[in-house]
Amino acid sequence: MTVPTTISASAIDVAPIRYVDRTLANGLRAILVRDPRVPSVAINVAYRVGGKDDPAGRSGFAHLFEHLMFKGTARTGPETIDRLTEDVGGFNNAFTTEDITNYYEVIPSNHLERLLWAEADRLAGLVVNEDNFVTERDVVIGEYDQRILAEPYGMLDELVNREAYVAHPYRRGVIGSPAELNAASLDDVVAFHATYYRPDNAVLVVAGDLDVDATMRWIETYFGAIATPPTPIPRVQVVEPQQNAERRYEYRAANVPLPASEEAYHIPDAAHPDAAALDVLETLLGGGRSSRLYTALVYHKQLASSTYAAADLREQPGLFGIRVTCARGVPLEQARAALELELDRVRTQPPDDGEIERVRTQIASTVVRSRQTNNGVALTMARAVTERGDPELVNGDLARYLAVSAGDVLRVARTYLRPENRTVIEYLPQ
Repeated sequence: MTVPTTISASAIDVAPIRYVDRTLANGLRAILVRDPRVPSVAINVAYRVGGKDDPAGRSGFAHLFEHLMFKGTARTGPETIDRLTEDVGGFNNAFTTEDITNYYEVIPSNHLERLLWAEADRLAGLVVNEDNFVTERDVVIGEYDQRILAEPYGMLDELVNREAYVAHPYRRGVIGSPAELNAASLDDVVAFHATYYRPDNAVLVVAGDLDVDATMRWIETYFGAIATPPTPIPRVQVVEPQQNAERRYEYRAANVPLPASEEAYHIPDAAHPDAAALDVLETLLGGGRSSRLYTALVYHKQLASSTYAAADLREQPGLFGIRVTCARGVPLEQARAALELELDRVRTQPPDDGEIERVRTQIASTVVRSRQTNNGVALTMARAVTERGDPELVNGDLARYLAVSAGDVLRVARTYLRPENRTVIEYLPQ
């Protein structure tokens, strides 16, 4: 059920997520959430390896394995996961972020055991050979061509990470460099898999119509037998230096229909006490057609065709991105000047009570929607562990958002949305 935005945020009640949290002897962390209301179950296996963990000079390896993990094992052929899910009315997919690679399935609950077996099987017995490597490398490079080169503003997304970070490997992005992927060898890929695809680097979340004791026995049987390598898992230790002066770059491309600009401000990690206030600030500035940026720049002044604001909170310090795309015939300088007026306003004046209530309601609605499906619950728990270190935090999220005051929003805007803390990318037609 979608929560109407007319309901006050304080009236929205979210029941706590009850879960069992257990770590196996080999280091795999298993979290079970029982909800028997619907006869289906969701499985999420989140590996703590993302774009930031790619080897130097080999960007795209984490993304590459998002594809390779579907190519079959010593016991099964390619598309086995598809057959075990889609042929019984379920579905599966995977995604890669800067911090994790997550694989998920949603299936009728009576098929849970065989999918747990299949996930354990591809962790322990994935076939990584030259044919699979070359085939999936070409697929990843094809994604780069489609999503980065062909999309009008695809390259802008890449440029923001590349220019906003000067030291941290977040600057490499996630999708991968075609040149670096083409330079990689099979030995490089096998070594990467051995380094990160191991039980003690995985978080398994199962949510839905399950028997807790039986499910834990299956997990122990199929995952518990997988050995943990004796070598430590490499972790990114690089600390991005503080930015003390604005950096500005101009790029041009032939397929840019309208001038655009993105400002990227450095912000803390997802576990930081300011994270909730930054999410509220994001919604205030960019949350839909009632947001400040859309109302001022698109609706009233008609200087922009679109606006965007997002607090990209990650395992390690992330970015607050603000983008404006010009309306036809509007110079970028004029649109950016109007944007600066709105940023000056949010840095100098606290939002009024009506704005805060609207934003709280939007965020509370998002929290409720994230728990409406078993897969939403499983993903929420997986990300709480991998990005913030504690699944219990999800049960306090709504209260944290509702506790954010107008003064908190003003404080984080002043703290982080400072001109000297930003990198500006101007993206123009060639």
